[in-house]
Amino acid sequence: MFVQAGGCCDGSAPMCFELGEFLTGDQDHLVGEVGGCPVYVDQRQLEAWPHTDLVLDVEPGYADGLSLAAGPDLHFVTRYHGADRRGPRRTDIVNSTAPSATTTVWSVVVGIPTEHPGEQRVSLLPESVRKLVGRGAGVLVESGAGAGAYATDSDYAAAGAQVVARTEVLAGSNVVTCVHPLEAAALHDGQLLVGLAGRRTDTEAMSRYADRGVTVVSLDELPRKLSRAQAMDALTSQANLAGYKAVLVAATAYPSAFPLLMTAAGTLRPAMVLVLGAGVAGLQAIATAARLGAVVHGYDVRPEARGEIESLGAKFLDLGITSSGSGGYAGELGTDEASRQQARLAEAIGKFDVVITTAQVPGRTPPLLVTEHALARLRPGSVVVDLASSGLGGNVAGSVPGRTDTTPYGVTVVGAGELAGTIPAAASLVYSRNLVSVLEHLLADGRPTIDLDDPIQSAVVLTHDHHLVTPEDHDELQPVR
Repeated sequence: MFVQAGGCCDGSAPMCFELGEFLTGDQDHLVGEVGGCPVYVDQRQLEAWPHTDLVLDVEPGYADGLSLAAGPDLHFVTRYHGADRRGPRRTDIVNSTAPSATTTVWSVVVGIPTEHPGEQRVSLLPESVRKLVGRGAGVLVESGAGAGAYATDSDYAAAGAQVVARTEVLAGSNVVTCVHPLEAAALHDGQLLVGLAGRRTDTEAMSRYADRGVTVVSLDELPRKLSRAQAMDALTSQANLAGYKAVLVAATAYPSAFPLLMTAAGTLRPAMVLVLGAGVAGLQAIATAARLGAVVHGYDVRPEARGEIESLGAKFLDLGITSSGSGGYAGELGTDEASRQQARLAEAIGKFDVVITTAQVPGRTPPLLVTEHALARLRPGSVVVDLASSGLGGNVAGSVPGRTDTTPYGVTVVGAGELAGTIPAAASLVYSRNLVSVLEHLLADGRPTIDLDDPIQSAVVLTHDHHLVTPEDHDELQPVR
């Protein structure tokens, strides 16, 4: 805990001291010394900080001209009380977004708007706001933006943000963060939009941003195999939570129990669970189902996935079809291979009670794994959860995103393409940390810096300076036509 002192009673220059290095005394007061000025801090206030204001007491006769301010790890500025107070003079360290002589002048303003109706996540939580403010950034947050993730306006204000109306957020920000892309018309020339903002292949949407002069930094395109980018990988953090929640959804819909249960009336057999796709979501689903006591099998076309599945204690379902891809994704199967995969899966699927599908292809139609024929082979009461379900399609025949249906065969099909959003507090927390890592990479010296020779930026920057950015040639920008 660092506090900066300037203009002390002995005329010394401003200095920085750490309370922990000077603290002595009893339970009630801890004593430090700054430039010859004794300083007292109440122990109970230290225990309550940062949830309450921190008050430093300075000995009478020493306080004239003394100013105290929090250092970069505290994210506070000071308010000095006058000399007419009896007893020790007091300098209260309070939350504030106003710049002072002891704070860094903001060189960028980050905006946090409310997401679209139905989305409970928020792009940045107060924890991350505090970090950005500590680095000199200003933060504007729309009132109510964090409500779905249980972050109140007062939480944001305490972290150093200004809570304002949506129009002020969008008009006054250099950088706008998001979970889902905003309409280009809501943004203005020179702004950065940072988040899961879409894919390069959506040229129509990207052209609208380019026309407005908006720089789009989309984590949908992050190079997931690059070690430096792993802390920024929002797709992975959200998929991890989605895989976990998929098992809970399946267990809730399943009319029996997941674990082996021994009762006075006899034994209940454990549920047989099959997870299709062993990416981040699939592996988390396998691990969660195993922890709930189910007998778990996993399948993926990538040959290396077998070891990952078995390392979690699950059995590998071998269909005899493999395909290696790039960038952490499986390769696309040819038409004949896909047909053979569907047929072999339909033969094997009947012994399972729960099927969770997680196979997705970025920006494209996901592969159909569970056909109508396969659904018909499942026992009544079985549950299928389709994590790939979206407007582009899904892994399961007939799955509709956001909807639960029961087939004529008595099988429950859950279209669950946005499960991470149903755990808004946890999902927002990890997403917020992902965005802080991205912003730290983009804001060199506190200012937005676009460097298309950087391997991360060349992947995630989709529009810049009124142009579409193509990954093939980073030195030249493709004009919008």
